[in-house]
Amino acid sequence: MFRKFNNLDTAFRQVRNFCLLIVAIFAGICLYSVYRNGQISKDSNQRIYLLAPGAVLQAVASTRGENLQVEAQQHVESFHRYFFTLDPDEKVIREQLSRALYLADASARRSYETLLEKGYYRDIIAANISQRISVDSIVMEMGSHPYKFKFHGSQQIIRSSVETTRRLVTMGQLREVTRSANNPHGFLIEGWRTTDNSELRTIERR
Repeated sequence: MFRKFNNLDTAFRQVRNFCLLIVAIFAGICLYSVYRNGQISKDSNQRIYLLAPGAVLQAVASTRGENLQVEAQQHVESFHRYFFTLDPDEKVIREQLSRALYLADASARRSYETLLEKGYYRDIIAANISQRISVDSIVMEMGSHPYKFKFHGSQQIIRSSVETTRRLVTMGQLREVTRSANNPHGFLIEGWRTTDNSELRTIERR
């Protein structure tokens, strides 16, 4: 009789342990599912889909700190391209310089006004000159704010008969500001100055 009760008690414990094991497994599966759903939801919130003609483009959100140096370099490059990329068209010159001056402080405006007073932009239009720049490197010092930079590149001045290449080295610093449509990277160039604009070569155009 007692042996029969012992067998029943053992069987009950085995069934109870088995049920507890099943419950623990299902609880683990449920917790994992909740965790994975949370991760998927978080990832989806960081994705932005852009509609372009004939295509859907995906952009992934990230914190400013992750891309700070890249954005700073792009800001410096954008400013120099706007400021130095010119064609013999008054409207083009005005639009390019307007974009550039949104990205920098009064130091850039002073350089623009000096060139304007010297008739630099008038000469570009009169002589049908085009101007382009090539970027060699942008050295950033991101250790402390404002961030110092040094731009190395070359400037091509294209006339109808000759093409002149000049070295272009500038310096300045970046201060963080609010992003806007005119300033998408959220930086402002301060204390901008050209330290080297010496002529490298002049070649005849055929």
